[in-house]
Amino acid sequence: MHSLNLQYNPRIDQLRWLAATLVFLFHFQLEYRGLGGPALTSPWGALVTEGHTGVGLFFTLSGFLFMQIAIVQAGANRQIVYADFLRNRVLRILPLYLTIFLVATSIGRDNFQPQDLLYLFATNLGHAPTSGTPVTGAAWTISLEFLFYLVFPFLARFALERGKRYLLQLLALMAFFKLAAYTVNDNSTLMYFCTFVGRFDQFLIGMLAAMLYQQQQQRLQRHAPWLLLLAAALIVWETASMHRLAPFGATPRSAFWIFWSMAESAGWAAVILAWVAFQPRLPQTVERLMCHGGQVSFSFYLLHMGLLHLLAQRVGLLHPTGNGWVDAAIMIALSYGATWALATLSYNSIEEPFLRMRRRYGAEKTAAPATLTR
Repeated sequence: MHSLNLQYNPRIDQLRWLAATLVFLFHFQLEYRGLGGPALTSPWGALVTEGHTGVGLFFTLSGFLFMQIAIVQAGANRQIVYADFLRNRVLRILPLYLTIFLVATSIGRDNFQPQDLLYLFATNLGHAPTSGTPVTGAAWTISLEFLFYLVFPFLARFALERGKRYLLQLLALMAFFKLAAYTVNDNSTLMYFCTFVGRFDQFLIGMLAAMLYQQQQQRLQRHAPWLLLLAAALIVWETASMHRLAPFGATPRSAFWIFWSMAESAGWAAVILAWVAFQPRLPQTVERLMCHGGQVSFSFYLLHMGLLHLLAQRVGLLHPTGNGWVDAAIMIALSYGATWALATLSYNSIEEPFLRMRRRYGAEKTAAPATLTR
């Protein structure tokens, strides 16, 4: 997706595509197993069975991308205008998000209460209408994303003034909140999975990665190929460890999850740094498809659960070959293609018209007024 405030980098869209695909595979295997399909039990397949880690990639990538914008603006002696920044974020998020929220309240009309409208700002908490059905269940992340938007211009300003140490200090505070919250929450895994305490550090780690990239760009580009292999291996190992020690949904309270988001985000930050620095290009068709997947990733993410659930309910298991794994691959290909087409339709009709209304949100820094000395 092209930004008015930063030169387009196809690597960012390709990472968005990866994040959306991982979350898709996670929910596909849940629906597939629910229909009686064979389960993927090996911990080395945890990038699928724990594919919710794609959310961690999304959050870390947001911190990275916006901090890159702040760094570029600062280098041009410009600063982020808060009102214009939020205007762009609202135009980016609200049209499709509000559509999903209205679908959720329509589905739950019989139990709707006027105060449920407040869940528009807190879909990750309580009994939000969007969490009542798999059709709209993916929307829980949007409240956290927008919370980050609300404070990012301030965080970026302070980080640019004080350096990486400022973000490290905030991460230390987040670690304290995580430890303290664990002692009083009996369902702490879900808390760490979908709340401020469990997720906000991932945005901060993304910002930290952007500052590191700005300082070490040439070195990262020289070593990007092997760094990418190491980063990918780290992510595979981390998700395998989670699947073995404290899989999501099976462990309501586990000390493993206290610092999981930090470890997960650090792994994805390494992937982001290596992939953004990776200079060799993939075949043109592959790059174009991945970039399109990144462009429509927001629609893909918010709509995929509804489509998967619809296919599970109305089509069910397919047995074209009689081989469970081959049949699963065919079902993945068909449902992925259908989701891709639906996301493209949603992007073109809901997202893109509003995206055209965005504008630059950087402005020249004003000189500080002179002070009189006596």
